[in-house]
Amino acid sequence: MVSKSYTNLLDMSGEDVFDFQQPFRSLPRFVTSPSITSNPDWDTSNADDSVGPASCCVRKIIVSNFLPLNCTKDEATGQWSFSMDDNQLLVQLKDGFPMESEVVYVGSLNAEVDPGEQDQLSQKLFREYKCIPTFLPADLQQQFYHGFCKQQLWPLFHYMLPICLDKGELFDRSLFQAYVRANKIFGDKVMEAINSDDDCVWVHDYHLMLLPTFLRKKLHRIKIGFFLHSPFPSSEIYRTLPSKRGHIGIEYFGRTVSLKILAVGVHVGRLESVLRLPATISKVQEIEQRYKGKMVMLGVDDMDIFKGISLKLLGLEFLLERTPKLRGKVVLVQIINPARSTGKDVEEAINEAVSVAERINIKYGSAEYKPVILIDYPIPSYEKIAYYAASDCCIVNAVRDGMNLIPYEYTVCRQGNEEIDKLRGVDKSSHHTSTLIVSEFVGCSPSLSGAFRVNPWSIEDVADALYKAMDLTQSERKLRHDKHYRYVKTHDVAYWARSFSQDLDRACKDHYSRRCWTTGFGLNFRVIALSPGFRRLSLEHFASSYKKTNRRLIFMDYDGTLVPQSSVNKVPSAEVISILTSLCNDPKNCVFIVSGRDRTTLSEWFASCDKLGIAAEHGYFIRWNKEGEWETSSSAQDCEWKNITEPIMEVYKETTDGSAIETKESGLVWHYQDADHDFGSCQAKELVSHLERVLANEPVVVKRGHQIVEVKPQGVSKGIAVDTVIRTLINNENAPDFLMCIGNDRSDEDMFESINEAVSRSVFPTAPDVFACSVGQKASKAKYYVDGCSEVIRLLKGVTAITPRREVISQSQVTFRDILEVVS
Repeated sequence: MVSKSYTNLLDMSGEDVFDFQQPFRSLPRFVTSPSITSNPDWDTSNADDSVGPASCCVRKIIVSNFLPLNCTKDEATGQWSFSMDDNQLLVQLKDGFPMESEVVYVGSLNAEVDPGEQDQLSQKLFREYKCIPTFLPADLQQQFYHGFCKQQLWPLFHYMLPICLDKGELFDRSLFQAYVRANKIFGDKVMEAINSDDDCVWVHDYHLMLLPTFLRKKLHRIKIGFFLHSPFPSSEIYRTLPSKRGHIGIEYFGRTVSLKILAVGVHVGRLESVLRLPATISKVQEIEQRYKGKMVMLGVDDMDIFKGISLKLLGLEFLLERTPKLRGKVVLVQIINPARSTGKDVEEAINEAVSVAERINIKYGSAEYKPVILIDYPIPSYEKIAYYAASDCCIVNAVRDGMNLIPYEYTVCRQGNEEIDKLRGVDKSSHHTSTLIVSEFVGCSPSLSGAFRVNPWSIEDVADALYKAMDLTQSERKLRHDKHYRYVKTHDVAYWARSFSQDLDRACKDHYSRRCWTTGFGLNFRVIALSPGFRRLSLEHFASSYKKTNRRLIFMDYDGTLVPQSSVNKVPSAEVISILTSLCNDPKNCVFIVSGRDRTTLSEWFASCDKLGIAAEHGYFIRWNKEGEWETSSSAQDCEWKNITEPIMEVYKETTDGSAIETKESGLVWHYQDADHDFGSCQAKELVSHLERVLANEPVVVKRGHQIVEVKPQGVSKGIAVDTVIRTLINNENAPDFLMCIGNDRSDEDMFESINEAVSRSVFPTAPDVFACSVGQKASKAKYYVDGCSEVIRLLKGVTAITPRREVISQSQVTFRDILEVVS
């Protein structure tokens, strides 16, 4: 169903949440302040016909759950004070944008603001900081952030499922409704910030996964990028969220949606500037003096159940237990950042970490020595930087984490500076060192090839890594540090932001040349991007050309074109047979069915159509009419590859309930239309990958079609079959002046491409009228579309009525009735 209306059918969110019935909004030319737009235009007549971006300042709109602002309120005067938080990634990423870019932030304030103050603060924040606050109501913020985000999505993304009631929260639909409402409010605020279609919207993290849908609903061509800072779980884990519309899917529909793993970086210059502060240098000297003669291990983690703090401490405990000589020589300083959310699981994690630390200190410590130093209170950023610079090793032991920039920050700080080198009594040419221990389940792990990678769940693995880190020679420490520092220095936050922006521009480069259609309702809404010339094929236009031409060539797919894909009975109906017979009986027509089905089945089904041409098995076999001989493709006849392919397909058939294998003369097909949709699709992807590997040296191709995976000889396709027929007719001096090709799936795109190439190469003596037509509105190489099989039948039936019943009428046969029939 295709619609340009936005009827609210998002039933699970409540009737008062959405208003999708407002007309499509074209973009204002500029924004003066939040909630106040100039030159509003609600006329939709030209919304999809513009050819390029508006000539105004390009904005980078950064959207996140919270604005990168520090905010405090003087309770005595009631005055608010704000400042940009330069330590936040969202502020630092501006360095990756061109100087002329205007950066606008949209998000919530990390403070509750009285409704009476919100308008005034909105004006102030936009005027002074280019920030647009969302101001979620307190109850909505609680349900959205602390409820659905932290209690549902955060554990889910970290592979934690509520196995029993005391270990997690079960799904609460009201919390999901709050999540939807919050995303809708964010979407409305982003709309206030957009100047033109050329602006870029960069949405950050799992709190706002629905925001791109709401924006795309209103602005079809806007550049939207989404960056997930959290680990993304497998589909099996994500599907445990019992919300039919609560999932994220990568859809194409004619648009290029790019998916890329892009490592975040740190702001090297900002870290270096903090490292030069006198307070920092003094703190470095103090830490090094305090732990002189000891190996200082450093951990810096947020307090949550996924950071593996207790596992890290248990690893140290095991090391001290089995290596007595290290007692008194190693100290683990664990800095614990405040928890971002509350709950029983956070309290348990804190208590467990404290308990393990106390046990280690009692067992292996003394009055002068404590193996574990817990810093579980807020410390200034310069002090944290000082610990980075003074520590011999940094360990990140998370059981599941996103990027985690702690190792990068540590590496930069270990590079030091001239002042720190002086205090240490070394010259600036001395070699700097660092050692990293990183969990293999942390996003930054692949980029740190010199780090010790550990399985955080293995206490022995962690203990071994700690021992190896202490046992490294100075030259090894230097080599590892230099390798990491080069990477971190060149792949900083500006590089990350610049790369993301360039990737987004590249993905959206053809937006302005596309026509957009919309389909679906609620969160099932999709935008279909079509080429500018793609339009519905009307009977009047089609019939007009058909009537005036004399040599017509017609190609038709079968499944999904003449019979619905969902139909259980695939045998052609009497109506289809009648239409095909009428078309074939017209001496001006040459009609072909081009199908993936085998020749025996097609011959039986169309036995009554004597003059119908058939290209079976994607053109491997071609027959011009019922009396003609089957022509076989010149492709290799060696079918030894089937002995390799069939056992592999059998394995996937056995493990995928509802799937089946079809054996053809030319190839093998694995069908999964009757299997579970998600699992079948996943298995198909695996099967294609598997077959491509084992058949790499065989003369075959592996193709994935509509709910099938097919292996067939190279040089066999519907496109090649079409090309063969066209060339045969041209060589026989019977070049067509009318060419129709209609189909519904990927294999039919080969036919459209072949016809387009033939026309562009001018292989025809005279350019024919071409009607390449796709069944359904979707991205296609065809110029026309029809809505479904019923419309295909209607078109064909319409032109059969034009075919004269008597082409040749002798004088002796002419009657008044005959004249009336011919005229009619």
